[in-house]
Amino acid sequence: MKTNKITLFLISVLFIANSCKDKDGDINIFSIEDDKNLGLQVSQQIESEPVNYPLLSESGTNNEKAYNYIRGMVTEILNSGKINYKDDFVWKVKIIKDDATLNAFCTPGGYIYVYTGLIKYLDKKDELMGVMGHEMAHADHRHSTDAMTRQYGYDMIFKIALGKDSSALANVAKGLLSLSYSRGNETEADMSSVEYLASAATGYSCTGTAGFFEKLIASGQTGGTPQFLSTHPNPDNRVEKIKEKAAEIKCATADHVPSNNEITYAAFKALF
Repeated sequence: MKTNKITLFLISVLFIANSCKDKDGDINIFSIEDDKNLGLQVSQQIESEPVNYPLLSESGTNNEKAYNYIRGMVTEILNSGKINYKDDFVWKVKIIKDDATLNAFCTPGGYIYVYTGLIKYLDKKDELMGVMGHEMAHADHRHSTDAMTRQYGYDMIFKIALGKDSSALANVAKGLLSLSYSRGNETEADMSSVEYLASAATGYSCTGTAGFFEKLIASGQTGGTPQFLSTHPNPDNRVEKIKEKAAEIKCATADHVPSNNEITYAAFKALF
């Protein structure tokens, strides 16, 4: 009888594992709705902590221009044709007014946050596009919930998949902001950012993300000082891999040239 129970358990695990593969073919016990719910809970947590996350207001002429600019970047990435969950996730972007922090992140479900410290540190729109593409790739490849699947194991699989613990998702959401990605996740996000920029309609350097890392290396800020690098190691190797990917797919590396109706990146930075 005990053997039969073990066999039944293993069959159940395999069934759930095979039925929980995402569009990348990775096993992920969380559904798309779970990703969206987790992201929503994190966004609500961020909004409830204005001291830690001072979100830039969307009112006021300069702020409206800033949000129009950065939302246009998100739209271009989404229209690259490379986003798996373009129509499934919310893809909302917020600016955090914190000039001392070099960071950006994207929650499951597509809630994007960019710090003014990162915006002001960068010199080119291509670089910010690359970093944003990288962060959006983490959400699109479902790296957070992939990692949680590995972290919480089969006990959490059954609690969530069978609906036995209504508080499970809420507890998981609390750990999202401190979650670290694997090296493989980081590489995949870097490579995706190259593809997003290569496919953007108005023309960007597909090595934009490398430009950010190169600036960090040149300024000697690769030892973990920037918050962005706390879970993003080895910038030297990543620059090399990004450029190898660009050469492989033969994408353009010329800097973005603003259209007649588009403000420059320098003018965008001056809005804050």
